[in-house]
Amino acid sequence: MRHPTIIKIDISVNVKSEPVKGTTVQIGELSRRTQTPTRLLRYYEEQGLLVPDRLPNGYRDYDDEDENRVRQVRGLLEAGVSTRVIGQIIPCLAPRGLLVPYACAETYAALVEQRDRLNNKINDLTRHRDAIDDYLHDVRSSELPVSP
Repeated sequence: MRHPTIIKIDISVNVKSEPVKGTTVQIGELSRRTQTPTRLLRYYEEQGLLVPDRLPNGYRDYDDEDENRVRQVRGLLEAGVSTRVIGQIIPCLAPRGLLVPYACAETYAALVEQRDRLNNKINDLTRHRDAIDDYLHDVRSSELPVSP
């Protein structure tokens, strides 16, 4: 007569959570991914630059498109574009760039104005850089010792 054999198996699994494309995240995770303070993300929402979904509990819910939008807004802000102008071109922003299905005269004029302001800043910065270069050249030419 055979006796039944009992086999005990102990399996332990370590699971590491990784963000998956196509998933949604809350504001803290979006802040971490985009290196944007949550306060700024809320400001972008107030300005209509970012429109997250809301969960039944009221939490903001962001997807990959929102993450791209935050990066676009930050890039435009860093380029000196105002939130007012960004708000005007938001409808023309595709997930990875500017999509212009139509040209709005007001938006076009705002972008021309913004470009002209940037060109003026570039010209001013170039003059300042050239003045510093001239000063450094004069110091080198004079053979004066440079103190630490």
